[in-house]
Amino acid sequence: MYPSRFRYEAPSSLDEAIGLLHDGGDYAKVLAGGQSLVPLMKLRFASPDLIVDINNVPGLDYHRADPDGTLRVGALCRHADLERSALLKTTQPTMAAAAPVIADPIVRNRGTLVGSLCHADPQGDWASVVMALGGSIVARGPGGRRTIPVADFVTGPFQNVLAPDEIAVEAVIPAARGTRAGGYLKLERRVGDFATVGVAVALETSGDTVTRAGIALTGVGGSTVAATAAADALTGGPLTAERIGRAADLAAEAAQPRTDHRGSAEYKRHMVRTFVTRILGRAQPTEPAQERAA
Repeated sequence: MYPSRFRYEAPSSLDEAIGLLHDGGDYAKVLAGGQSLVPLMKLRFASPDLIVDINNVPGLDYHRADPDGTLRVGALCRHADLERSALLKTTQPTMAAAAPVIADPIVRNRGTLVGSLCHADPQGDWASVVMALGGSIVARGPGGRRTIPVADFVTGPFQNVLAPDEIAVEAVIPAARGTRAGGYLKLERRVGDFATVGVAVALETSGDTVTRAGIALTGVGGSTVAATAAADALTGGPLTAERIGRAADLAAEAAQPRTDHRGSAEYKRHMVRTFVTRILGRAQPTEPAQERAA
């Protein structure tokens, strides 16, 4: 099927893009990677009157760390850039674990992290990762810039809080206050499929103490699920087997899955529990050799 007719604009500046969106009203869409928007248009699930292609806007294809360790990912930074990033491999274990399992190589070459967050698909991987890390979205519109926590960004399936004339220009991951650990695990029917269940865990530790934890779930609710109680169960003490078990149980309770062709609700809760246990087990500190020999 072919898309319905639309007007296409490719501005060369952010101000021009915002102006086009402002004039285009509620029926304008931003095109960055297009890996979600274009299929929806071809199926006529989306029929915008105006497409504003921001790929000619300079300075949005970055991912970099500020001097204090804050990570910034621009609106045109591709999944593949993050998959190959040495910066993520050394400083962002949760993001580094997720980047290679986003969709498939073709999608990763064009799709963007910021676009994925804006698409707000309940089965999207990046939303749970960024939520677990306490990240936010920076939006720019006619009134200037504003920062929106990812936890407040999505209002429902495929819905976010951006105004019609706003553009999400970057995602921001706050600097860690301790040593980072964590990961992302995903259950999929085949490589490149949407997540049946996805679990993102992000930890910060000081010595043996967990000082911050974030756990977020993909594919087991109408939007990304923040397993706040599970994360809280990990903070303020060492990462023990008892704390891990408690966090895994609370994460499974926080899930809101439905039984469908991918599996029963109970099976999906079981996978949440399994993934949380597995990621946290890998993050547990290894005992010194002399203690193990004692």
